[in-house]
Amino acid sequence: MEAHSFLIQLVFILLSARLVGEIAAYFQVPSVIGELVAGIVIGPSILGLVELSNPIHLLAQIGIILLLFEVGIETDIGHLSAAGVRALIVATGGVIMPFVLGFFLSYYLFEFSILASLFIASTLTATSIGITLRVLRDLKKQNSLEAQIIIGAAVLDDIIGIVLLAMLYEFSTSGEVNLWNAGKVLVLIVLFFLISPILAKGISQLIERWNEESDIPGLLPTTIVSLILLFAWIAHSLGAPELLGGFAAGLALSRRFFFPFATFLHESKEFSRRVEEQMRPIVHLFTPIFFVAIGLSLDLRKVNWESTFIWTLSGSLLLAAIVGKLFSAFFLKGERRIMQVIIGTAMIPRGEVGLIFANVGLNAGVLKDDVYAAIILVITITTLVAPFSLRWLYSYSEKHDVSRGEHTS
Repeated sequence: MEAHSFLIQLVFILLSARLVGEIAAYFQVPSVIGELVAGIVIGPSILGLVELSNPIHLLAQIGIILLLFEVGIETDIGHLSAAGVRALIVATGGVIMPFVLGFFLSYYLFEFSILASLFIASTLTATSIGITLRVLRDLKKQNSLEAQIIIGAAVLDDIIGIVLLAMLYEFSTSGEVNLWNAGKVLVLIVLFFLISPILAKGISQLIERWNEESDIPGLLPTTIVSLILLFAWIAHSLGAPELLGGFAAGLALSRRFFFPFATFLHESKEFSRRVEEQMRPIVHLFTPIFFVAIGLSLDLRKVNWESTFIWTLSGSLLLAAIVGKLFSAFFLKGERRIMQVIIGTAMIPRGEVGLIFANVGLNAGVLKDDVYAAIILVITITTLVAPFSLRWLYSYSEKHDVSRGEHTS
């Protein structure tokens, strides 16, 4: 691609992502959906202004690595201990039930290959904590008991999802479901997660000292981005997706992460806060490129919308996606039914996490265009349904509590 063509396409991507994202946020729709729509509008589906070229694809890959870094650095392991067993119950049910339903539908009903069925089922296990947390903050419920359960379960979902993605990446690379190779990759991932936080924290201490002595501005974001990309390369070398390295680096540098097995490392929460603060503009520059690129990868004109197949597939997967997450909270004992429904609903949005799974499956050639479009449709609907449903459920709960209190008095 000529340099000038790439530059104008990048202008279209960045400005359309911002514009449509702002419009989405105005209507209280998650901005990630706006960025996805922006890609569909400027891509081959409608205007055809931008094509998914290699340079844009590379920028999108950097975006996804930085996005997982942000997920890692915002992960609060403390929520797991605060929510305890209840978060584990919701997370386990919220992974197993959608996965089983998704795989059964894909493999037995629609007769996809085992690998494609695994990708589809795994996409349904994702939970976008960012979208749910934003709604809870708007409703001033982020410190409630159910919020702690939701956040703790979503943290576990993220960790399980990352491991699942690494396994699927190995399957798609080898072209077969090989449990022996998957076991070796799993062992490497466990070692990576044990060693990388210590390594990242040690390197970050060197960066912190260098930053204190340097008179040149911009050292912190430059070295941290280098650290993230290094970890992404290490993850790829171990047979895992690059984004795993971004997640590990973010987790290690989080202010909320602790090292019970590495107490000799001095942890500076102020340094972690500065890293998070200075990296945020860089993350927010690159991550919209990834979501727009997902829209660019869709050519909706090639999808036969008159076919009953795509609507049947989308409807079936949507039902599995909602039911699987919703009923995961019904295993909680001692919670009122309305609180169980709120917790289950909060786990429904797939958002950016589901999009990552779908994108990896498409790039690996496992998912075809029509299946990919159906999955994107399911992810979009679940991401839209949950925020509005949560607002209504909390409103209903508060009204019910008031009327019950009046009746009692």
